[in-house]
Amino acid sequence: MDLAEKRGLESEVYQPAEDSELLADAACDRLEEGDLVLEVGTGSGYIANRLAEETGARVISSDVNPHALEQARSEGVEPVRADLLEPFADGSFDAVAFNPPYLPTESETEWDDWMERALSGGEDGREVVDPFLDTVDRVLAPDGVVLLLVSSLTGVDEVVERAGENGFSAVAVADESFPFETLTVLELL
Repeated sequence: MDLAEKRGLESEVYQPAEDSELLADAACDRLEEGDLVLEVGTGSGYIANRLAEETGARVISSDVNPHALEQARSEGVEPVRADLLEPFADGSFDAVAFNPPYLPTESETEWDDWMERALSGGEDGREVVDPFLDTVDRVLAPDGVVLLLVSSLTGVDEVVERAGENGFSAVAVADESFPFETLTVLELL
């Protein structure tokens, strides 16, 4: 892949930022060699690469964006095209990591490109988070854990409540404040 092709992909794919770093750090602290991990919404493949390289975990990554799949492959990740957890159902993952689209956006806003879709969390910022929480238990092994990045713009308490409705207990394991938001990694057990 030449530089022009890579730049073209990068304009359509969420690139690593502070949220990616925070989730990767928190996940690396909790994973062990040989764990089977699903990273949902891999984007560039940054988190999947870090988890595999730093922990020795076996990482399967997924994304719905075909440009993200192409970039992740170019970075050495072997992703699966998937809408959230759709093709996965066997309860075998020791961990699921997810940095979802979480920015609140107006309902009449129409997202016409992949980058906008990677950022938009709907009116309350939980348009993708809620369906994820409603179905993630089916892919987890009995002692599996979910590592979910949430923004204060999304409402951490609301996400914790929804997780509880789905049988999870939630603990904040990392956070970082910025002028416009606080990012929190929740560990769901």
